[in-house]
Amino acid sequence: MNGVEVTGQRPMEFVTEADVVLIGSGVKTRDVVADDRLISTVRLDPSRQLIGSQCSGALVLARLGLLGDMPACTDMKTRPFVEAAGVTVLDAPFHAEGNIATAGGCLASQYLATWVITRTLGEGSARDVLDYVAPIGENQDTVERALRAVRTGEAALR
Repeated sequence: MNGVEVTGQRPMEFVTEADVVLIGSGVKTRDVVADDRLISTVRLDPSRQLIGSQCSGALVLARLGLLGDMPACTDMKTRPFVEAAGVTVLDAPFHAEGNIATAGGCLASQYLATWVITRTLGEGSARDVLDYVAPIGENQDTVERALRAVRTGEAALR
């Protein structure tokens, strides 16, 4: 998109070994989920992996059968396609259940990152990272907003 190219460093099958798998968004996501050969190479295990999606990445999670009855967050353009896959879409930027999380809206990626850092390194590390990358003068607000979004997204529907 817009001339940006991403070169893979490992084959797709590597996802089975990863501790964290984040599925991004893109203009070709619907093509990806329609490609049975490609989808068959993606084997994820939420019992031992943290698995997250950003925007249209929720379509991939749905296609892989990982969402089950879990509602998801996605972007406005992808919402009808996620709903057509039988998934309830929340009007929220972040939602997680167990080891699966979804984020909706490009700027909600910070909540997905916060969730991963909190789950892997702890809240203290998440606070440190967020404080470092936050806009100057908005550090405390940024940290608290991200942690609140993650806590709210994890507590929803309990």
